[in-house]
Amino acid sequence: MEELVQQLATPGGKMVLLVLDGLGGLPHPETGKTELETARTPNLDALARKGSLGLHDPVAPGITPGSGPGHLGLFGYDPVKHLVGRGVLSALGVGLELGPQDVAARINFASMKDGVIVDRRAGRIPSEEGARLVEKLSQIRLPGVEIELKAEMQHRAVVVFRGEGLSPHVTDSDPQETGVPARRVEPTSSEPEAARMAEVANQFIAEVNRVLADEWPANTVLLRGFDRMPNLPSFQERYGVNPAVIAVYPMYRGLARLVGMTVLDAGQEISDEFDRLEAAWNDFDFFFVHVKPTDSAGEDGDFDRKVQVIEEVDAQIPRLLKLEPAAILVTGDHSTPALFRAHSWHPVPFLIASQWSRWENDCEGFGERACSRGQLGRVRAVDLMPLLLAHAGRLKKFGA
Repeated sequence: MEELVQQLATPGGKMVLLVLDGLGGLPHPETGKTELETARTPNLDALARKGSLGLHDPVAPGITPGSGPGHLGLFGYDPVKHLVGRGVLSALGVGLELGPQDVAARINFASMKDGVIVDRRAGRIPSEEGARLVEKLSQIRLPGVEIELKAEMQHRAVVVFRGEGLSPHVTDSDPQETGVPARRVEPTSSEPEAARMAEVANQFIAEVNRVLADEWPANTVLLRGFDRMPNLPSFQERYGVNPAVIAVYPMYRGLARLVGMTVLDAGQEISDEFDRLEAAWNDFDFFFVHVKPTDSAGEDGDFDRKVQVIEEVDAQIPRLLKLEPAAILVTGDHSTPALFRAHSWHPVPFLIASQWSRWENDCEGFGERACSRGQLGRVRAVDLMPLLLAHAGRLKKFGA
């Protein structure tokens, strides 16, 4: 299917992919409504009635995706075929250059007490604090390996290991839960390079723990997503578009950079992102606009804050419509229900709006229930880019 879409791609109108990270939710026990259904979204509701609705599975039914696979699916890349480690995405997002033998890993600053992880995100320390800690860790030296560290955002950072005989085939140290010790990094293959990489990673963590022994709440690190730079076909090659990304969080800029999108300054607030969209409108024909706080609120279990973020995005929709894009896709990369406090496997609502949409005249607005009855049904995330291209008049007829 990927090759077919590339063959059929043709010039056409401008497109916007607006991703509210972790958009999908679960019903609140007191109201029976999800975060999206609870939010006051008159603009998205109106867009839904003049658009087409559906649900998508980021990877496959029942599979809970990480942010990398979730977004690659939205970009039309099979996330199972094109699996990319989180470390690469973080490195690209903060502007690091990766050589073919470099191994990158994502860092979470975390809180450890009596050898047990009590907070995987160290209270979401401010970005300034994360930058200070990265500077403090820059003193670490390991024999035969060059280490490059860079802060990402809040509790997130990235480490790149450079040297001979390294491998990405190792496990994460992040246990993905609290109340347990961090895991040792272990090789996942029998190659000697994997064993050496595991040894290097564990030595690095031990040095971090020594350097941060007097710090709190960030007194350790969790590593995950070890990987090398992959070779993916670019968005331009795949779809014949000139794409740009507007995202506050570095990792999502890294995802977009991985497939050849131009990275635009996004500011810090949701309104800043739409300011940038307006300013760059004439320079590109595809825009990926990413909104992170919906996911953060869901992971924190904050139902009301997630509702508030959705309402903030809704307030910006008239600005988007004023630009008159040929087609708009609004969705999430996965579900992060506040009641679940984590990514989940639940299908994600989406809407596509263009002059060629079949109107959902009788729907109550943009929400999980309305999307479950939508005309576009339940599809895979990789099917959304072809749908968006078609609605923008950018896919030729197949066959005679």
